[in-house]
Amino acid sequence: MTANGRERLKGRIAVVTGSAQGIGFAIASRLAQEGATVVIADVNEAVAREAAQRIAQAGGTGAAHRVDIGDDASVTALSAALDAQYGRCEILVNNAAISDGTGIEKMTMARYHEVIRVNQDGAVRMCLAFVPLLKKAKDARRIVNIASIMGVRGWPDAIPYSTAKGAIVNFTRALAADLAPHGIMVNALAPGFVNTPMSILPDGSHEYDSDWFRDIYVKYGRIPLRRYAEPEDMAGPAFFLCSDDARYVTGQILLVDGGASATF
Repeated sequence: MTANGRERLKGRIAVVTGSAQGIGFAIASRLAQEGATVVIADVNEAVAREAAQRIAQAGGTGAAHRVDIGDDASVTALSAALDAQYGRCEILVNNAAISDGTGIEKMTMARYHEVIRVNQDGAVRMCLAFVPLLKKAKDARRIVNIASIMGVRGWPDAIPYSTAKGAIVNFTRALAADLAPHGIMVNALAPGFVNTPMSILPDGSHEYDSDWFRDIYVKYGRIPLRRYAEPEDMAGPAFFLCSDDARYVTGQILLVDGGASATF
């Protein structure tokens, strides 16, 4: 357990999709540090098990479950398994997504629908399956959707990804209105540039090392903090949205982007 852990989420069940690595793992680790029992829900079961072991080694409680958020049956099976095991869920973090760098001239409808099926519809599937479990919990119910700066700003070569993340933004607002009468808070975290496997370019280089990124976003300050984020930079804001401190926060999109959205 780290110094940050004060067990403010003790006794709560948290499900984080796509949490075997990257932003999802950082969020899952922070929730575990704060006392939550964290379900590492990922399409890669072997890596999910390793992630759950790392959380346990740090003093937290984690369990690994395989889920393909693009598949109805897989999501339903996960919900049923957790209902049988825990009987409730207080926290759902919809983080899982696939990367895409497709512009309109190279895009196919098949690729477009694949990205939408996972990145947009996946969060909807999870909410449909898990809202009944959140209702079974007594209080402190939270849904956090991981959107993106690309869902609130235009971006080249990102039609499917940006469309999906833009939909997550308004899905969050609409769902917050639907679930407010049940006391379930729904918010979204919109990261900027984060050092994850998704930041590796097709040629194997890192986005941060490209001339265009270093010139525009670092040298000329389009990211005022002049650095890439690390996954851990997302964990604190996500924890806030899951915590009791956010009991009057719902329908909000929190941009965690080093100030990038303030400059354009």
